Amino acid sequence: MLHSASTPVPTNNSSRKIFAPTSNSEDPGHATQYTKGALDRSDLLPSPTDQFHAWFEEASKSGVYQPETVTFSTASLPSGKVSARMVYMKELDSRGFVIYSNWDTSRKAADVASNPHAALTFWWRELERQVRVEGRVERLTSDESQVYYDTRIRGSRIGAWASQQSKVLEGREELEKRVEDVEKRFEGKDKIPVPEFWGGLRVVPGVVEFWQGRPSRLHDRFRYEWVEKEGGQGEWKVDRLSP
Repeated sequence: MLHSASTPVPTNNSSRKIFAPTSNSEDPGHATQYTKGALDRSDLLPSPTDQFHAWFEEASKSGVYQPETVTFSTASLPSGKVSARMVYMKELDSRGFVIYSNWDTSRKAADVASNPHAALTFWWRELERQVRVEGRVERLTSDESQVYYDTRIRGSRIGAWASQQSKVLEGREELEKRVEDVEKRFEGKDKIPVPEFWGGLRVVPGVVEFWQGRPSRLHDRFRYEWVEKEGGQGEWKVDRLSP
């Protein structure tokens, strides 16, 4: 049940800051229409990770700006408060989608510690496509995280050690001093170990939805849902959803 807002909703139209924006629309006064594609059941691969890979490859070749950019959403228990932030997906395999971050001091770290489920949302404007992922989360091992960590520039590896992500800073100088201290600690060393509090997190999908924009908001939506079966087996069920 939805609860009433604690603050009354103003009825005076003059109080609105934004109302029904139509940015970039070719039809003044009406929202942009999505016309760049369609999606049918016959277009889909059996596995959602294979389907995502196919779409990701198409996005990359079509000039989508940083298609690995994704909104990572988490919720804290028992409060149920939700938080979200933009991150990069850095790995995809048959098990799921991997991001990297601080898992000690950050808000998302606290969220997944209390609630090991999360969601990812990709938006590829140039193709008018969206992909939504929901599932449980699992940490990668330090050895697994080290492989990606070693690909980062030195400054980013130092930064992972120096930043107590989401902690309050008295000023920029405090952060710069922490960076300076870490640089001294690893001076002359090319190989820097991945911090124990930093590394990969895999979202193991239970639900994946592929969304293709269509005119009049009559979008094509297909949902893959993992259905458990006896003996620990399972399969992906695919349904078309109403827009």
